[in-house]
Amino acid sequence: MTLSLAISPCPNDTYVFHALVHGLVPGAPPVDVTYADVDVTNTAAQDGAYDLVKVSYAALPWLLDRYELLPCGGALGRGCGPLLLTRERGGRPAGATRPRLAGATVAVPGDRTTAYLLFRLWAADAGSPEHIEVVPFHEIMPGVAAGRYDAGLVIHEARFTYPRYGLIAVVDLGEWWERETGLPIPLGAILARRGAVDPAAAADWIRASVKHAWADPEASLPYVLRHAQELAPDVVRQHIALYVNEFTADLGPEGRAAVDTLLGRAAGAGLVPAARR
Repeated sequence: MTLSLAISPCPNDTYVFHALVHGLVPGAPPVDVTYADVDVTNTAAQDGAYDLVKVSYAALPWLLDRYELLPCGGALGRGCGPLLLTRERGGRPAGATRPRLAGATVAVPGDRTTAYLLFRLWAADAGSPEHIEVVPFHEIMPGVAAGRYDAGLVIHEARFTYPRYGLIAVVDLGEWWERETGLPIPLGAILARRGAVDPAAAADWIRASVKHAWADPEASLPYVLRHAQELAPDVVRQHIALYVNEFTADLGPEGRAAVDTLLGRAAGAGLVPAARR
């Protein structure tokens, strides 16, 4: 049996899954891995395309009939939320909390991403943007800097690199979420396809892969850098330190409460269907 796995090329995913992908987890089957942006995996998972797949927590209401949520391997934490960016000229100063969005064109990394769901919850009283455009993640900051979009919603390593593009953060949606709820931010989840893989076994393999990464962080570095889209090693290390944490090994009660709160609020606002339990 060979497992099909889809993850992003982001450093946190490649760091976490290095040992599993490279056959370093005792008892785990061989893995055939696909690297894709989360908007691609969110869509592919609707058709049950992979045995194990990284998706946005915001996409769960559309996926839990085919997949089971695993309690490990994902991205959930504090101080790691999406940022809404704009150009410095004509933009509001950093720290502004309610810019005018009416009439704006906002680039987002996917219409079922947690970033976009948080943005919709936050922006409910800021006026609806005129246009939302789904844009590949790596094109958002250059597009905002060039004036193709009025603002852009970014995730992951963009927290460390956006000043290079002459952009400012209008709002940190992670800080907003934590003030609102007191809970960590549920960003990316790992799902196991129902009937294709035993979820308890898959969770054991992933936890073993996480522990392997923590025990020998340098072992995965060449693999992580190969897929890191030209990120500098210092940015890669910052990225991993921020997104790989205790919730990666186990969601625990606090992590599950964060997921339930996000999806419950979104369903209550009519933004997503009620999630299967």
